[in-house]
Amino acid sequence: MRRLNNSNELKIGAFLSYVQTGAQILVALLYTPVMLRILGQNEYGLYNTVSSTISMLSVLSLGFSNAYIRFYARYKVNEEKEKIERLNGLFLLVYFIIGIIAFLCGMYLSFNLKLVFDEGLTPDELEKAKIMMILLALNLGVSFPMSTFTSYINAHERFAFIYAINIIKIVCSPFVQIPLLLMGFGAVGMTAVIFAFNMLVNLAEVIYSIKKLNFRMKLGHWEKGLFKSLFLFSGLIAINVIVDQVNNSLDSVLLGRFCGTAEVAVYSIGATFCGYYTIFSTSISTVFIPRIHKIVNSVQDKLEQNRQLTEIFIKVGRIQFLVLALVCTGFIVFGRAFIALWAGDGYEASYWVALFRMVPATVALIQNAGIEIQRAKNVHQYRAYSMIIMALINLVLTIFMCQRWGAVGASAATGIAAVVCDLFLLNWFYYKKTGINVFRFWKNILRESAGLIVPCICGFFIARYASMQSYITLALWIAVYAAVYVLNIWFLSMNRSEKDLVLGIVNRFTSKLHKKGDTQ
Repeated sequence: MRRLNNSNELKIGAFLSYVQTGAQILVALLYTPVMLRILGQNEYGLYNTVSSTISMLSVLSLGFSNAYIRFYARYKVNEEKEKIERLNGLFLLVYFIIGIIAFLCGMYLSFNLKLVFDEGLTPDELEKAKIMMILLALNLGVSFPMSTFTSYINAHERFAFIYAINIIKIVCSPFVQIPLLLMGFGAVGMTAVIFAFNMLVNLAEVIYSIKKLNFRMKLGHWEKGLFKSLFLFSGLIAINVIVDQVNNSLDSVLLGRFCGTAEVAVYSIGATFCGYYTIFSTSISTVFIPRIHKIVNSVQDKLEQNRQLTEIFIKVGRIQFLVLALVCTGFIVFGRAFIALWAGDGYEASYWVALFRMVPATVALIQNAGIEIQRAKNVHQYRAYSMIIMALINLVLTIFMCQRWGAVGASAATGIAAVVCDLFLLNWFYYKKTGINVFRFWKNILRESAGLIVPCICGFFIARYASMQSYITLALWIAVYAAVYVLNIWFLSMNRSEKDLVLGIVNRFTSKLHKKGDTQ
């Protein structure tokens, strides 16, 4: 099979990233209501409580995957094949050790659950939680060394393969989980399926890396100073990883401890929408990670380097804003009615959980290309400082607010912390430490916002006066809102290059349909 060039690989990767996002959302729309009604609120809350607890051990990754791409890009530019092989060996060794540590920590928690949950879980829930924790601990222990192969594939910019196997996993998992749920295996059965599919994905990545990308490794004789550089670079990313876990998982753990599994279930549904919201932004910025590192490593003139990085920052941010604005404003208008139909009774507060997470997160999500720019320039310690502040604010506020207002209080605490960190501190760091023209970025975003005025007015009247008691009426009003939004941003927000990008995608799609029709 003819090898794709980098440009085509990026295009296919970007396309498949949105296919993956669409698959995740479609599966969630179809599968989650079924799963919620079979499991029940408490069992679903238990599943999310345990998953959040064990996921906090992923902080042991210490940001090494990002460090791998940085060092690989440096060696690749100079065609230093042997150094790449020794880099592979080093990462496999380090991750193997981390995997053992993660597994042992998970096993310890499995047999000492009351240290985490105190009286928040019933005896029956504690027994199920133990089995789930053991499976997830084993999964985490294996995933660490296997992530070396994932990083290797990403460094080669083979995004098509990564996204393709993830799409297969997303689509196939429910077909295995539903029969187990109907047979009464509950949250334990769901966990077992997740473990099995993750092992299959890991195996596929290993085979692809070795057979297609000629993965090789050597141990020992590492470059002088490599350990020091690696740990200095990764240590700062580790702070970001820890903070991300605090902000994403701690809420569920604290709710499980103080409020019980029902509140965790309510929070998890709201957080699910925020998770998909995040995917809409990261799916496009991810494919630019290797390109950002190439610019930093190959463009020596700092002014030209900053200019190129600013262009990427603005280009990605504008596209992300147009997509996220549709999703966020659409959720504000239709989210309450959708959750009532989709999740059923008992999840009304999930709407506010989602809003308190989604709206403040928008600032960071339209700027997430800047995260990788900081890493490529090795100035990511400044983001780490702001994230530490965010974690502390979130922790203190969540402990207080979740006990008073449950799931909504926990999400509001996270939202407040995000505003302090992302809107104020991070933008200052981008401007001062990376050379990104932040003022130019926000001017672009403000100009784009002109296209949101009419859709927001339209959405207000739809939410206030429209009847949305069924999926059909809800879908019709969503279509009306989407049409108003698309027309307004096309004429009032999008620049020429963005319109050309959309037209190019449409033209390629229609030409392929015509070719297919001609061959039949």
